[in-house]
Amino acid sequence: MPRGLRTLIGKGKGAYAAPGAFNAASAMLVEKAGFKVLYISGAGLSNSAGLPDAGLLSLDDVARFSSYIIKSVNIPAIVDVDTGFGGIPQVKRTVRTFEGLGAAAIQIEDQEGPKRCGHLPGKRVIPARDFVKKIEAAASARISGEFLVMARTDARAVEGIDGAISRARMYRKAGADVIFPEALESKEEFRRFSAEVEAPLLANMTEFGKTPYITIDEFREMDYSIVLFPMTCFRVAMKSMETALTELRDRGTQKGLLERMQTREELYGLLKYDF
Repeated sequence: MPRGLRTLIGKGKGAYAAPGAFNAASAMLVEKAGFKVLYISGAGLSNSAGLPDAGLLSLDDVARFSSYIIKSVNIPAIVDVDTGFGGIPQVKRTVRTFEGLGAAAIQIEDQEGPKRCGHLPGKRVIPARDFVKKIEAAASARISGEFLVMARTDARAVEGIDGAISRARMYRKAGADVIFPEALESKEEFRRFSAEVEAPLLANMTEFGKTPYITIDEFREMDYSIVLFPMTCFRVAMKSMETALTELRDRGTQKGLLERMQTREELYGLLKYDF
């Protein structure tokens, strides 16, 4: 397991951007660009498999896809495990699975299944006391203190900011190493959350959602340790492929696209292929 994530999340030491990787090659680009940590997004894995972000991938699916990513880089990987794939026994198995694969952390959320994308309406959360039991189970199942349990609360959309803060305090007390408030709706909410929750904090800077665009420097000023960019690379890549396919269809040649391509040499260099 790549070490050092616990050091990175120390309050006052961030904020570190964690781009989302949806396969091994994208993870290698994240590392090459100099990022210190990456995120394996449930949405990224699901969408790249042609599925919506609705908890449709199994534990075995996520473990298999994540293993390719984790093995391809030497920086810590945070794995999105949605609601933990079930109850207490399943949560413990989830922790052991991803710790065994070499992940640095899992991120588990308090939504009721079937889960929804965190920035869509209609979410529901389980009782806080039930999620506390999941956090306690996750913390007790790990072998090494280097492996982190990150607790995401989706309560802002259901119980308001007060409910999200209350839950976050409970989750931290239950053993969560990092708290992740999903889909806060203003910089003021992020600032208040940081002031009232004594824990390393993670923010989600996804596109086209409920959260306004806030910079890394602004999150650093608010004492957030990690900022996720879970789908940025995926969305840019998909739009680029759509554009390329349209040009190929209409012009019958890829010659006009060459300057926008990664070259053969650049790809082989990334893959460390001695050709």
